[in-house]
Amino acid sequence: MPVKLNILSLFFLFILSSCIDIEEYPDNPRGNFEALWKIIDEHYCFFEYKNIDWDSVYEDYSKKITAGMNEYQLFNTLNLMLQELKDGHVNLVTSFDIGRYWKWFEDYPVNFYSELTDNYLGTDYSIAGGMRYKILSDNIGYIYYGNFSSGMTTSNLDYILARMAYCNGIIIDVRNNGGGLLSNVEMLAARFVEEKTLIGYISHKTGKGHNDFSEPYPRYIEPGGKVSCKLPVAVLTNRSCYSATNDFVNAMRYCPNVTVVGDMTGGGSGMPFGSELPNGWAVRFSSVPMFDANMQNIEFGIPPDIRVNLKDSDRQSGRDTIIETALEILKKLHSVGF
Repeated sequence: MPVKLNILSLFFLFILSSCIDIEEYPDNPRGNFEALWKIIDEHYCFFEYKNIDWDSVYEDYSKKITAGMNEYQLFNTLNLMLQELKDGHVNLVTSFDIGRYWKWFEDYPVNFYSELTDNYLGTDYSIAGGMRYKILSDNIGYIYYGNFSSGMTTSNLDYILARMAYCNGIIIDVRNNGGGLLSNVEMLAARFVEEKTLIGYISHKTGKGHNDFSEPYPRYIEPGGKVSCKLPVAVLTNRSCYSATNDFVNAMRYCPNVTVVGDMTGGGSGMPFGSELPNGWAVRFSSVPMFDANMQNIEFGIPPDIRVNLKDSDRQSGRDTIIETALEILKKLHSVGF
C-alpha cells in the first residue's frame, strides 16, 4: 500500500537522515579536503544521474592541496571541486565568502525584467503576504510571487482567489523565484487540484554507496482552503525558477487547466543537507532526490508547455512577451469555455 509522505513526515525523515557519523580529520588543508570529499562521496544524491566520476575528481584536486596553502587558496580549491557537481544547492560557507554554482541560470536568457511586470501591476496593485496581485484590463487575474519563503497564509489565498473568482483566467508569475518552503508550495498548489493528485516521488539515502536509496515514497497534493480555483491558469517561468519553485511548477503540471509558459526552469530537485568541515566551514549539498509523477528526475529543470523568450525590442517598448502570450492563451481558453 503506498505511503503518503507529507511535509511533517519529510521533516522528521530529513532530521533522522542528518544523524550521521563523520570520520574525524585533522584541521589542516589535507584534512579539510579529505573530509569534504568523503562527506560528498557518502551523502550526495546525483552522482549516477549526472554521470560524475567522484574518484577522478579526488585524483585531480588532491594534487592541488599543499600543506602551506592559506585559507583563501584552500577555499578556492574546495569550491572548484564542489562545482564539478554542477548543483545550485551546493555551497561552501565561510566567514569571508560563500562558494556557489550559478551556471544553472547564468548561461541562459534572463526572460524577466521587474520594470516590465511593474508596467502591468502599476501602483494600485494589492499585496497579500509575499504576493502582489491585480486584475488586469482583460479580466485576467495576475499574481506575482517572488520567493516561496515569503509570507503566505490560507487567508491570503482565500482573499486573492475570491477576488479573482469571476476572472477569465489567472496568471501565476514565479519567474526569478529561487525557491523557499515546500509547505508554501503545497499550500498554493492545493488551490488548483480537484482531487488527491500524485505529483511525484521522493527517496532518501540508506547507506554510504552512491546508489543506496530507499524505495520512492509517493507525494500527493490534496484540495485545500476555503476558496479553490477552477479557472484556466498560466504559470510563468524562467531559468531562475529553482528549488521549491521547480517543485511548484512540477506540481502545477498535474493540475487541470494549467499551461506553463516561458522558459525551462532551473531545476534543483535535491533537498539540501548540511555538514561541517574540521575548520568549521559549513558545506551544503543535495542529499534527498525528488522526482515527478512519472519517476523522471527534474534536477535539470522542467520544460514549459509553450516556450517564449523576451525580446529586446519588447523590453524597450515596455511589453512583456511572456505575460502577453499568457494573456492570449487564457483569453482563447475562456472563449471556448476551456
